[in-house]
Amino acid sequence: MTAIGALCQLVKVVLMFNASVLFPSRPVGALCQLVKVDPEKMSYPGQNVTLPCQFIAPEGTQVSQVSWILEPPEGERLNIAVFHPTFGASYPDSPVRGRVTFVSDALDKPSIRITDVKMTDEGRYICEYATYPTGNSQGITNLIMLAKPVNKASTVTVVAGDRAVVVARCESSRGRPAAQIRWVTALRGNGSLSATQESDNTVTVRSEYRLVPTATDNGKDLSCIVEHRTDDKPQSFPMKIAIEYPPMVSIVGYDNNWYVGRTNVELTCQAKGNPIPTTVAWRTLSGLMPETVQVSENRLKVLKVDETVNTTFVCEVRNRLGAGKDQLTVYVRDPPVGPSNAGVVAGVVIGTLLALLLVGALVAILVMHHRRQQQQGGYRGNQKGGGLYDIKSRLFGSKANKNGAGNHGNGAGNNNIGPIYTYRDGPMMEGGGLGEKGPNHGLGGVAVLSTTPTAQDILLASEMDEAERRKFDSLEMDEEEEGPYTHLSPAPVLQLTRHHGDDAYHHDNYPHGNQLGGDYPRGNQLGGDYLDDDMESQRDGSVISRTAVYV
Repeated sequence: MTAIGALCQLVKVVLMFNASVLFPSRPVGALCQLVKVDPEKMSYPGQNVTLPCQFIAPEGTQVSQVSWILEPPEGERLNIAVFHPTFGASYPDSPVRGRVTFVSDALDKPSIRITDVKMTDEGRYICEYATYPTGNSQGITNLIMLAKPVNKASTVTVVAGDRAVVVARCESSRGRPAAQIRWVTALRGNGSLSATQESDNTVTVRSEYRLVPTATDNGKDLSCIVEHRTDDKPQSFPMKIAIEYPPMVSIVGYDNNWYVGRTNVELTCQAKGNPIPTTVAWRTLSGLMPETVQVSENRLKVLKVDETVNTTFVCEVRNRLGAGKDQLTVYVRDPPVGPSNAGVVAGVVIGTLLALLLVGALVAILVMHHRRQQQQGGYRGNQKGGGLYDIKSRLFGSKANKNGAGNHGNGAGNNNIGPIYTYRDGPMMEGGGLGEKGPNHGLGGVAVLSTTPTAQDILLASEMDEAERRKFDSLEMDEEEEGPYTHLSPAPVLQLTRHHGDDAYHHDNYPHGNQLGGDYPRGNQLGGDYLDDDMESQRDGSVISRTAVYV
């Protein structure tokens, strides 16, 4: 006796007394699985399938025969194949008769093969042994028929409305086992599911997606996902919802700045609809289209804006479901005022004036500087050579004259062709006036005249600024240190005139032509009117008398 047989015998002895209570529907021998089969076998329609079976007989057990029994999902059990050691194989009438056979003629391995399996062949296949003295032993194999389904999905074109309708369908037909269907979308709808058992033992699964269709939902994404045992991964069917609706129209292109004279402005009539709009029509509320307007399909072009464009334009679009329209009112504005150049002109004028003022100021500075240089040369004796315009030489003579080296030996400067006169406020020489300083004073005498300065003298004197006066005073102080002129004081410029019959100015007293009386060969006589030779032109354009004295 084998170990398996001994174990089975022990179980039988222990549980014999209560077998009817513990296992009322099964023989005690079934507790020891002596028949080895595959628990599950899968096949596709049209294929061949082998169902293995093996019997492990305990020692002393006698096998009488082996049978294969089909137990369909619905219906009664049927013997499909029987093998007897003496009589051999037998195949009773069954749905698989003609397609089922034993693989070998041995009782210990009575495996069978079914060819060209069909979906109806699915069920429980039982390999059962009839033995003595243990009774019957069996093993069960579940044959599962797989059918790869045919999957498909499609949208349903609907018209926008206010009730929920089917917008998409998804189907997995003739599959075994039944497929699973689900929806993936952002739409706010619901999916329904139904299954149908086909005659060939396959299952068709259908699902419908419903929602309330609106124009905004048109073209949105929706996917059907099908999962089945025969597929390695789920199968996806992406779709776009198709919802029909009348045209939705809008007019664009108006910038609210249409003014008189503006050219080439345009309006565009934009329309959305399903199906696609077929006709576009432009009109105005007044019924009259302006002459400057050109219409081309969905575009309205205004060649030149005028008052006739100040109207309301209407665009109407139609498709199979109906019409949609939009209107826009144009407000024609006055032409814009061109940019003024007053600011530019003002800037140019101001810039020009500033430039002229700057140039004038520079010219004035240069002229004043030039005049100062001329005044310094004409009044202050800045000329080193002590020339004709040297004031010191004219008033006091050069140092050579002071030392007795004058032209005529009279101690006068080169530019002093006559006696020096000074004006005093107080009475002199019998009542004041002009006095002549004699030779004993070093200047050839002083004559004092009781005359007042002329306007020309005052003008010439006023041209000397305060700084010039201070420098001139300093010059006088220097001259006073050098020679006997300390009695001279500042006096206005005097214009000397000749007094006829005055013996003081007799020609005989001035042998060298510098006398005050008589005719003067050089034109510097004091009597009568001055000749042109008496006047000297200065660099600044003024004229100064040679006989005028600055003190």
